[in-house]
Order: sequence, then structure tokens, then C-alpha cells
Amino acid sequence: MASLNQLLAEEGFEHRSFLRNRAQVKPRDRLIRPEESVILPIHVCHDQKRPHSSKKKTDKASTRKGSSIFSSRRVSSDTERLQSKSLLRGEDPAIDEIAIRAVVSILSGYIGRYTKDVSFREMIREKCNSCLVGRSMGSDDGIFGNMESGMESIEKLVEEQATRKEVKVESLKNPIQLLNIVASLNSKKSGNGSTCGVPNSHLSACAQLYLSIVYKLEKNDRTSARHLLHVFCDAPFLARTHLLPDLWEHFLLPHLLHLKVWYHEELEFLSGSQHVEMERKVKTLSKVYNDQMDMGTIQFALYYKEWLKVGAKAPSVPAIPLPSRSSYAPSMRRSSDSYNSRSSINTNLYRAVFGPTLERRSMDFDSRNRASMDTWSIEEEKVCIDEYKDSNYATYKKTRNPRRPSSQNYGISKNDIWHEPQKSDYFRLFSCQSVLSECLVNGNIIVRSNSIRNEETIHLPPSDLSRAISTICSSDSLAECEIAIHVTAKAWLDSPGSNVIEGALSKVPVIEGLLEVLFASTDDQVLELAISILAQLVTRNEANRLIVLNADPQLKIFMKLLKSSSLFLKAAVLLYLSKPKAKQMVPIEWVALVLRVLEFGGQLQTLFTVRCMPQKAAMYFLDQLLTGFDEDRNLENASQVVSLGGLSLLARTFEVGDVIERNHAATLMLCCIRANGSCRNYLADNLNKTSLLELIVLGIQKNYNGCAFNLLAELLCLSRRTRIVKFLTGLNNGWGGLNTMHIFLVYLQRSSPEERPLVAAVLLQLELL
Repeated sequence: MASLNQLLAEEGFEHRSFLRNRAQVKPRDRLIRPEESVILPIHVCHDQKRPHSSKKKTDKASTRKGSSIFSSRRVSSDTERLQSKSLLRGEDPAIDEIAIRAVVSILSGYIGRYTKDVSFREMIREKCNSCLVGRSMGSDDGIFGNMESGMESIEKLVEEQATRKEVKVESLKNPIQLLNIVASLNSKKSGNGSTCGVPNSHLSACAQLYLSIVYKLEKNDRTSARHLLHVFCDAPFLARTHLLPDLWEHFLLPHLLHLKVWYHEELEFLSGSQHVEMERKVKTLSKVYNDQMDMGTIQFALYYKEWLKVGAKAPSVPAIPLPSRSSYAPSMRRSSDSYNSRSSINTNLYRAVFGPTLERRSMDFDSRNRASMDTWSIEEEKVCIDEYKDSNYATYKKTRNPRRPSSQNYGISKNDIWHEPQKSDYFRLFSCQSVLSECLVNGNIIVRSNSIRNEETIHLPPSDLSRAISTICSSDSLAECEIAIHVTAKAWLDSPGSNVIEGALSKVPVIEGLLEVLFASTDDQVLELAISILAQLVTRNEANRLIVLNADPQLKIFMKLLKSSSLFLKAAVLLYLSKPKAKQMVPIEWVALVLRVLEFGGQLQTLFTVRCMPQKAAMYFLDQLLTGFDEDRNLENASQVVSLGGLSLLARTFEVGDVIERNHAATLMLCCIRANGSCRNYLADNLNKTSLLELIVLGIQKNYNGCAFNLLAELLCLSRRTRIVKFLTGLNNGWGGLNTMHIFLVYLQRSSPEERPLVAAVLLQLELL
């Protein structure tokens, strides 16, 4: 999937750093309305930079028809009205061609690993064979012969492709015909039929998978992507749990996370039942969950198949509802008292985000891509902030006010939104949360109940900022905290470098409050502002960095942000600035999250005045994951990097990164080779030999450690002499006008006694060519 990043860069997306200067502090300007966007998968980032920044302003200002999710630009009111009228007439907008190409690139790039990665090829064959193992002998046994012949033909074609540039189209006709026969078994007429004891849906799914490979060989990426999606339509459970679990988790699961959250919530609810009753209910719950997950998988696979139809209109996003509790536990009480009795932090946060009602709403994919997010107008937000500034604190019983979309005309009164913050257990994430009286202690500032006593007014933060900070520290209302973060961000940008504001924010309760909002909020604007504020605090004060790590020791908040669709690069930068250690990155899913950052992190991210490349952050995280544990865990993580296609990303970094990043990439590739020796074959074929020699020369000049030469030595330990000769021939071209033999002679003179035998062996191999 490394080609996706290149594809997006070629198309040229503008880099839009949020709130680049003070004049641009308009927190709601970047919100995307549902009618302005085409939804992309979770891993398609939104912050790509246009390489040709010198284009005319007219080009930049032009409005693209069928704008994609990448566009965060606010269109004019006239355009909005035209789009609204179009929607009222029932006219669906055409799908953005760039978005389609991005999806095709993701899917075809995944299956393209079949031709490049031997281990991936073997894994696909083994998984499909396991689906055919339970067959019984019968009259229809010819179907299995077709399937096996098709698979063997494709494998043979792939092996032959290594010796010639292109596969002849005629050679693909036979496997396509054989696989189409198998794929046709699963039809509406056949229902849940089987062949020789094997479900037709399983046979068809395997056939569709190999058809996807065939069309990838034919370089028909769009058709290949459609067949890959059809695997999830034919046998959703088999595809997501056995055949293609990594693709499903990366591409389709983000649409269905609300089902996973619901399932774990319901398991927690059932944990109080008697053992016999609980076992029965859990079994029923699991069936309901899997059925709903399968249905959602099919619907979103069909949704993306509609995308890939030439000239198709944008289909409506499937809405996958949560199953009703009565579908598996009809006797359970549905009262809010029963629901409120579950006093776990996760439950409280779940209610804070998704609403207090027991009938919990489905978080469809729109909400995660800012399409169904609450969209306030700038005027409404100014009213909220002005009322916040002018209001007096009043003590009364707190009631939660859920955020409402801007389509509703409503007024926000002072008493509804801004009131005396009171602590409770409803929205408390950290047990060490300090009380309000400890929140704003800066110099001679001491906040107590309803009064503020100050001796030197010139050193005090503005009163509206003080209220915002106290709200972040102590309020139980998510909506209040979100508005308070807007106020805080505006104050920071209006007074850059203010020691007073920095001191007021550099407190444990404030930082913990910001982290609470990062965990609970679904508003991308609020999340980005909170991330930017924390990035400023962390870079200015080492103590703030430690506060962040101590408040979230298992990095659960950052894992949630790294799984997001639009802010994962900025979250990665904040986490990198916090410098976590390996012991805080225990779950195995960290590897996939970090590789995603490495793949799409090629554009500079700006968090107010902090600027950082996410790829740099990803290399730091990978170094922790592959070297920071004991030997067994390091090897396990390295194997995970290999299985997820991380070698291609490391090879790319090795070629285009700076010297430090390239040395890190070489070290990490060495870790992967030690974990999986078959990596040598891939790297020997795909690693840039010129870059390898260049890094060795730079190591001689600047006395770097010999990781580049160690990588070279490992790559020479290939199983076949022909591969070794091919690799050495690629090296023999030299670098920068320097002869390869001369480079290694100099390296031999300056190498350590331990390295000299290896260097001499390389020289001998080059001499024998």
C-alpha cells in the first residue's frame, strides 16, 4: 500500500496547517458538511501537501466538483445553496475520481503483495487450502480440480513474471475461466448450498480472491479491487476472520467500530448474571454480534463496489444499527437505573460521547469522517464565547446539555452552558484529578469558590481564560470543555510566548483535563486544538511531558487518536514529543498503527508553532517496538512489521530519508531479517543499492556506526548463488563516480578489527564477479 502515498502526492493536495496565524482563528471553518464530501477509509489522511505550490491563485481558489474528504476548505454560501438544492431534488453528486483512485490503490496495493512477497503468497495458498480440507469425495469433485488448477496456474505465472517484464494476456485466460466457474457457485438461487461438504460461499470467496490476483497481474487494478471486495460479500465471516483479517481491520472495521464498542459494553453488562444464565446469554450475544458485523461488512463492501463502477453516482453510506438488547436478552430491564448501575469509567465516557439515552445511537461512518459532526456557525460560536466571558458563576444542580447540530435554531443561555463547575465521578478519567482550588495557582493567583484574589493584576491571565481553564479542570460537561478549549486556544494564539498563560496551563489538572477531552470528544476541531495546546506545553517544559505520560501510562488516549481518520498524524507528532518508552506500547496493534503513520507521514505537520514530520515520529516508535523489549518480544514485533508490509516502507525511508533516518531504517531492517530470514530475498531485490553505498560512504566520512555495512553483510547471506551474484552486480555500479572496490578498500582500512573479515569477504566476492 506504499503506492497510495505516492498517488496522493502526485495528485497534489494542499497542505493546510490549522490556525497558521492569529488572523485565521476560526475554529468552525474547517468543518466538512455531509454534502461537501466523499467519504474515504480511515487510513486515508487529510493533510497532504500540494507539491506545486507556485500555481496561480485562481487554481487554488477554484471549487472542484464532487469535492473529496481531503478538502477542508469552506465553500461559498452560494455553492452551499446550490448543493442543498441538488440534494433536495435527489441528485447524487458524482464520486471524486481522485477518491476512487485512492481506494483502488489501497485494495490493489494490498493484493499486489502476492507478486512480490513469497511469504504472503504462501499464506494465501495455505488459507485457501484450509477451506478445502473438509471436502468429501463426490460427483462435484471437479469443482475442486478447477480451483486447484486455477491457483497453481497463477502461482506459476507469478514465478515466471520474475524472469520477464510482463505476463502475456493469453496465459491469464485459462485461470480466469476456471476461477469464474467456481465463483459462480455462490448465487441467490443456490442459497446456502455446499459442494462435497464445503459451503459454496467459501469456494466462491477463495475464487474471488484469486481472480483479484489475476486481474492485478493483468494490471487491471479497478477490476482487481472489485473482486477483492467481493470476497467480503460472499463469505464475510470467513473473510474477516481467516482469509483477509488484516485488510478487513484496516479498511472495513473502522466503519463498524460502534458494533465492537457495543459488544464489549454488553459483555460487561452480562458479567453480573449467574454463571449458567450468563453463559447462555453470552453465546446468544456473540451470535447477534457476529451476524450484525457480517451484515455491516457486506454492506460496506457493496458500498465500495458501487464506487468502482465507471461513471457511478455516489451511493448513500450504509447505516448499520446497533442490535436491540431484546434480540438476545428479552427479560433484561431497560431502565436507566439499571444502565447507570454500571459505574465504569469507559461506560461514563461512552455515555458522555454518544448520549445519555439507553437506546444508544449507531456511530455511522459519517461521524468519524466529520460528515455528521455538529456544525456550528461562526456567529453561534461567538455568541457562546461572549456569553462565557460575560456570565457570572452560579451554583445549581448540574444537568448535561448534549451538543446539537446547527440545523436546529436554538439559543444558548448562560445558565444552560456556563455555570459553576462541580466535580463528580461522571466525567472523571484520572483518579489523581486535583480539586478546583489547585487548578489555577500561578504566582499570586489562587482560585477559591466564587472569588479570585490577586495582588499583581499584571501577572494574571484574562478572566475569560481563567474561567476556561477552570472549566477544563473541573467541568463534567463535554460541551463546556469543548468551548473552553476554543477560548484557551484563541488566548494562546493572541498572546504568543506569554509566560503567564503558559504557567496557568502547565498544571497537572489542566493537562489531565485536556487529555480527558481528547479521549471523550468526537469534534475534530476541538481535538486538533487540544493536541496543539499540549504540543506547545510539552515542547516548552520537560515537566509537562512527564505529566502527559504519567496521566496516560498505557497510552490508551493516543491509541484512540491514532485510529482516527484525520488527526492521526498530528497525534503521532504529539506522542513523539512526549517520548514514550517501549514499556508503554505493549499491545501488538501498536505496530500497525505506527506503520500507518510511516506510510502517510511524509508531510510536515504544524501544531501552532511546533513543526514536525510524522515519519520521524514513526521511526522513533518503531525503534522502541523493535529494540525496547526483551529479545522474544522484539522478534515478535519485527515479524509483525514484515507481515504487515512494513519492509517496503522502511526501504522507501532508506532511499529518501535524511542520514539519521536512513541509519535507523537500516537498523530496523536488520531486526526484521533476524526475525524472518526470508526478508533477505525481498530486500535484495528491492533495496536501492546506490543508497546503500552512499550510506556506507557517509559512514566513513562521519564515523557513523556500521549499520549500513551490517545490512549489506546480511543481504549477502542469500540461499542461492544466482541471487548473490545479482545483488553484487547491482552494487558494482558504484556511487557518485566512486568505484565500489575503492569504497570497500577505504572502509576496510577504517573498520574495526571485528568487521575486517566481513569487509574482506565482500571485496573477494566483488573481485570474483
